[in-house]
Amino acid sequence: MANPKVGFISLGCPKALVDSERILTQLKLDGYDVTPSYADAEVVVVNTCGFLDSAKQESLDAIGEAMAENGRVIVTGCMGGEEALIRDTHPGVLAVTGAHQYEEVVSAVHDTVAPPPVSHDPFTDLVPAQGIKLTP
Repeated sequence: MANPKVGFISLGCPKALVDSERILTQLKLDGYDVTPSYADAEVVVVNTCGFLDSAKQESLDAIGEAMAENGRVIVTGCMGGEEALIRDTHPGVLAVTGAHQYEEVVSAVHDTVAPPPVSHDPFTDLVPAQGIKLTP
């Protein structure tokens, strides 16, 4: 049986990037695969930025694109503090969490798509000790 696949969009500053890396590392350790395709993903996580109005609009656009292409979207990040705006704009999102809420995001993914019944094996799982990095 194939591992469940998660799509991931990471927007914003270096702190948001670190949040994304932590979430992706935990999901990989839990047995999920990461896919760049909305169509292949069983759920999509969008890590948002809420610093500037233009960043908020970019985040809302990314959420909208993920909703249109996949329909199963979890929103996290700095814009998560504006849950009412997100839900008014995209009422179908599955969950909204704020920045640095790694456990809540992972829990929302688990609630949406159960993790596979496997345990982490460092000899077969290719997650490096430092976790998944989105930058070189």
